[in-house]
Amino acid sequence: MFAGDFVEDYELMVPYQALISVGCDVDVICPGKKKGDKIATAIHDFTEFQTYLEYRGHNFEINKDFASADAKDYDGLYITGGRAPEYIRLDPKIISLTKYFFEANKPVAAICHGIQILVAANVVKDRTLTCYPTVGPDVTMAGGNYREVPATEAVVDGNLTSSPAWPGHPAILKEFYKLLGITIS
Repeated sequence: MFAGDFVEDYELMVPYQALISVGCDVDVICPGKKKGDKIATAIHDFTEFQTYLEYRGHNFEINKDFASADAKDYDGLYITGGRAPEYIRLDPKIISLTKYFFEANKPVAAICHGIQILVAANVVKDRTLTCYPTVGPDVTMAGGNYREVPATEAVVDGNLTSSPAWPGHPAILKEFYKLLGITIS
């Protein structure tokens, strides 16, 4: 799972805990951070304003050294949203890790602004996906097919599932579980 300072709180905490609850081992990595380092989260709320309102969230303790993360050790990739993707996508290792999951056709979930990392990794061409609406033009300019859906939904295209924002957790997690081969009765 990719994260960084001012990751959207729910888009980190909810999938992290949900994946653990179904038996997954989840390593959360951040460029420049080691196991035990903390990152700050932000809570985004949808109000009467033209865009979301941001509040300071919780601290989250990174549980894996970024430098030692190897994509071959993982069955899937979860890319969180918030403000973190806009700057962690500048790290070459984030880009190479992302490309690996697409080249290996392994499951990928990306939510909200996390799609900025997919665009930077040049893996959205000819793919259909969703994201926070302000990132939609980036998807289109990168050759992807942006699909606007309600914030509670997810879109699946091959090994990729995406959702516009945290209200879509039930949908994106359900699809990510399927991609990982996890069945819940």
